This record gives sequence, structure tokens and C-alpha cells, in this order.
Amino acid sequence: MTVFKAFLKVLNKCKVPIILYTVLLIGFGGFNMQTSDNSTNFVASKPDIYIINEDKEEGITKNLVDYMKNNTNVLEVPSTEEAIDDALFYREVNYIIYIPNHYREEFLKGNNPEIKIKSTGDYQASLADMLLERYSKVANSYQKIITSEEELIGKVNETLDKQTQVEITSKLDTDQLQKASFYYNFTNYSILAGCVYVICLILSSFHEEKIAKRTIISSMSYHSHNRKLLVSNSLFAFFLWGMYVLLSFPLVGNIMFTMHGLVYIINSFLFTICALTIAFLIGNLVSNKNAVNGIVNVVALGSSFLCGAFVPMEWLPDTVLKIAHILPSYYYIKSNELLREIETVNLEALHEIIINMGIIVAFAIGFTIIANIVARKKRKIG
Repeated sequence: MTVFKAFLKVLNKCKVPIILYTVLLIGFGGFNMQTSDNSTNFVASKPDIYIINEDKEEGITKNLVDYMKNNTNVLEVPSTEEAIDDALFYREVNYIIYIPNHYREEFLKGNNPEIKIKSTGDYQASLADMLLERYSKVANSYQKIITSEEELIGKVNETLDKQTQVEITSKLDTDQLQKASFYYNFTNYSILAGCVYVICLILSSFHEEKIAKRTIISSMSYHSHNRKLLVSNSLFAFFLWGMYVLLSFPLVGNIMFTMHGLVYIINSFLFTICALTIAFLIGNLVSNKNAVNGIVNVVALGSSFLCGAFVPMEWLPDTVLKIAHILPSYYYIKSNELLREIETVNLEALHEIIINMGIIVAFAIGFTIIANIVARKKRKIG
């Protein structure tokens, strides 16, 4: 109990940075998740066009004009070329169609009369061009086999009215998964910074010369002292992890109650163990309390920037990501990003994520071994 009481006293002095890291997580996480609500959805829009019809508006000519009117916004523009060019230049219209004189007569003869166009060249103009080309191809195909204009128009309209039935089979809630990924990516910083800062300060306090000498001459064995210190620090790390997990439920939403949410939680738990071992290693290497702030910035901020906690991985240069492979944060964040794209959670889909989790555990084991070697050497030197 003596070790645990001393641990709580030191921990009480570290409550301000713990609160700060939590506020940062809630603040930045909440802000990003609010902005991500404005997800980009495809909405079909009609291009603005102008039709200059020099033919009589009847028969196939009228049908062409009606088809374009139904699928675009036909505007009124002064018929002078100067006014038309100005309208295109200022993007008042996207597409101009010139239907030549005797178009209907020439079309029914099979001469395929040319329809001239002018366009802005943007995506709206491309859509209008696609509509016009579609009509022309269908009409020309039927003109070769149908002699009756009325029947031809009927077949053209029947073909053009056919719409592809689109059925959405995926029930993946991409918005909530994106929120969950960003939240748990940001916990990379909060967990790592919290563990390194607090545990390093606690270990440096116990490594002070007066306290270390008292520990040595006490009846408590070195292994017992270290075991209690390890348990105390582990309890703090798991408390920090548990608090952040609980915060994710109201912040992220119902996705946390699914298998996706469970994998996010497991992944963050394994990373917390790894962060704990990193903190133990650094705590055994560094005894100067004044150096802790600098170490937190290097370890927590550095790995968060390099591995995609703040900036999405797809925006980072390949060189940066290659360097990030040497850090456990990379595999933690990579798993979060992979999980965002998985529709059905099963062993096959989680294969790469499980490998990443195994790498995080391997990092944790490696840091633990190194920390024990450093601690033994320091004790021998002392």
C-alpha cells in the first residue's frame, strides 16, 4: 500500500495535463466529427443550355427539343452571337445547340445532318453533350430500320425512357465509421501523451536518490516494489483507456455498439498496453523531470503527425509513411483506417488488422524487455 499511496500522490499532481489531453481529444475530435457530418453525396444536376432551332418545331425536331428540355434547363439568351459568347464566357449557360434548317427532312432521308454546338467545356457541358449524343445515336439506329416517323419517335422515346435500376446493397454507415476512425486515431496522441507524461513523472519521482535509497534499505524486495509500481501504472493506463472508450460512445454514436466498435476498442486497448511499455522504457531511461515535456512532444506529437493521427494517411507523402513503419502508432492507426472500409466483420476481413495488432503486441514485448535490461543495469550501477 505504501507504493500505491505514493503513486496516487504523484498522480494527483498530474491531473492538469490528463484533463488537458482529454479536452483536446473531445475538442478536436468533436470538431472534426461535426464537419464530417457534411458528407458529400451525389446529386444529379441539370446543365443550363440554349437551343437555337432554325428548323420547324415538329416531328423528330420537336422530339429532340423536348428531350433536351426534359433533361436540361433550357434558358433564354439573345440570339446574337456576341450575346451567346458572353453567356458562355460568364457561365450563364453551359451548352449551345444549333439545330440546322431542314434538319427533320434531312434526318428522315438518312443523311445524318450535323448539329453544331458551343460549350464551356466543363462537366455540365459534358453532361449536355452526352445527352445529345445519346439521343442522336438512338434516333439514327432506329431511322435505319423504321420508315414511319411517328413509330420512330415512339421507339426513340421508349428506349430513352428506360432507366437503370440501382439497388444499394451496402448497409455500411460510412459517416459513423469515419467519426470512429478519426476519434480513435486521435486517441493515439491522448493515450501516448498521457501515459508517457504521467508514468515518466511517477518513475522519475521514485528514482530520486533519497526515495531510491529508502526503497533499497526497506524490507520490501526490489521485485515486489517494481511489481507494485507496474500494477499501479497499469491501473492508471487502463483507467485512461477506459475513460476515452466511454467518451467514444456519446461522441461517435451507435456504431460503437456493433462489431466494428468492439474491434476499435480492442485495437485501442492493445495500443494502450504498448503505450504503457513505451512509458516504462522512457521512465527508466530518463530521470530528469524537466525533460518529460520535451519527450512527450517528441514521442506523442511526433508519432501522431508521422502516422496519420492528425492528418489522414492518404494525404501523407510515401516517404513519411515508410518512416512511420518503425512506430507502433502506424499499425494502430492503419487498423482504424482499414476497419472503416470493412462492411462485414469476420476473420477474413480482419486478417490485416489482426496482423497489425500482433505487431503492436510485439512492440510492447520488445519495449518491456529493453526496459527490464535498462532497469537492471541502472540498479547495478547504483
